[in-house]
Amino acid sequence: MAERAAGVLLHPTSLPNRVLDQHAWRFLDWMQSAGLSVWQLLPLTAPHDDLSPYHSLSAFALNPRLLPADWEQQVDEQAFARYLEQPPHWLNDYALFMVLREQYDHVPWTEWPEPYKLRNPVALAELVDARLDEMLQLKKEQFQLHALWQQLRRDASAKGIRLFGDMPIFVAHDSVEVWVQPQLFRLDDNLLPTVVTGVPPDYFSATGQRWGNPHYNWAAMEQDGFGWWCRRVGAALELFDLVRIDHFRGLEASWEIAASEPTAINGRWQKAPGAQLLARLQQVFDPLPLVAEDLGIITPEVVALKEQFNLPGMSVLQFGFSGLPDNPHSPLGQVENSVVYTGTHDNDTTLGWLAELHPGTADWMRTQVALEAGEMPWPLIVTALQSVARWAIVPMQDWLALDGSHRMNVPGTTEGNWQWQFHWEQVPAGLAERIRYWVGQSNRLVQTGDAV
Repeated sequence: MAERAAGVLLHPTSLPNRVLDQHAWRFLDWMQSAGLSVWQLLPLTAPHDDLSPYHSLSAFALNPRLLPADWEQQVDEQAFARYLEQPPHWLNDYALFMVLREQYDHVPWTEWPEPYKLRNPVALAELVDARLDEMLQLKKEQFQLHALWQQLRRDASAKGIRLFGDMPIFVAHDSVEVWVQPQLFRLDDNLLPTVVTGVPPDYFSATGQRWGNPHYNWAAMEQDGFGWWCRRVGAALELFDLVRIDHFRGLEASWEIAASEPTAINGRWQKAPGAQLLARLQQVFDPLPLVAEDLGIITPEVVALKEQFNLPGMSVLQFGFSGLPDNPHSPLGQVENSVVYTGTHDNDTTLGWLAELHPGTADWMRTQVALEAGEMPWPLIVTALQSVARWAIVPMQDWLALDGSHRMNVPGTTEGNWQWQFHWEQVPAGLAERIRYWVGQSNRLVQTGDAV
């Protein structure tokens, strides 16, 4: 993030075919023509049935749904054989987990028969022998997904486009990682969470958000120098040029809710060894290419942790019009070492947000934004581009001026999320040229070949 740049937030499942096919490469071409040099994505990991990329079956395996229908025709069998000679550390456990998950109708691993639930070595060895072909197919999916993604990353880099990834701070209880290393999580004798994660009541929900992820056993993680985290960040940096840590404040303290509580209201803040973790990551990955998602209830301690490691933070213009003088999201409250957004995947589209905005607040907002840019959402977009923040990211829905029916996610709800996709017919003629003009006016054009 040494230079000013502009980008777009679009998850691959929002591409026209929801997969890594020719539309992903066409999207790179469109970005380049528009002068956009940062493609921000949500986590690429394999989601549960609710499709949330923040609630994955594995913290490492990529989402098989991203594979094109003809993917098997593209597999280099010799390259796949070499891949299997030195496979990723997580691959075999992932294949085992998915085979068992299919065998037991997608019930959580804690409900599997004891030998599988407790990972009895003999039982697992017998399973491998019996299901070798299925496991090989799962491994081949992952090989091809990673090969496709690396080609996309190389082609993006050649066009001057950086890939900006996202890492959920927590993992799902029903995931490979908790099944394989339950000692790294706070579980009871039945391997169920004693406490779960979430956030207290906030802008998005009067009862807070009860995410349900297990909390980390930080003491156990520290014993081997945060090896689990080093492997996780290392895997992410094989996919992306920069990674956003979702819910960064959880590295300073996280909201802890008793597993028996139905909502997030009755929780408490539990300290985490974020400084020790980030210091270790900085030893391994220097410079540390992370961005802190520092939204929500941010304390001086969270700010200090972010600044100790010089991590860029975030600001969201939709939060910027409270009229309070110290609002870090306001147009005048921006800072250089940050990423500014019109909204994120958790916000409504800008047109949807505007439709719900109090008329007085809307009038105040219009005195603070770039009205010369034309009809909304362009004044908010151009205000983001003109910000002092080093990077400005705009969701694809806002570039396309779409209303709230195109929203990606409503936090605290489980129905109808993560399903939005765009189609090329929605992209107006001349949009790339209009974007490029404003990107240039805000000194955010990046020359081809500058990407990492």
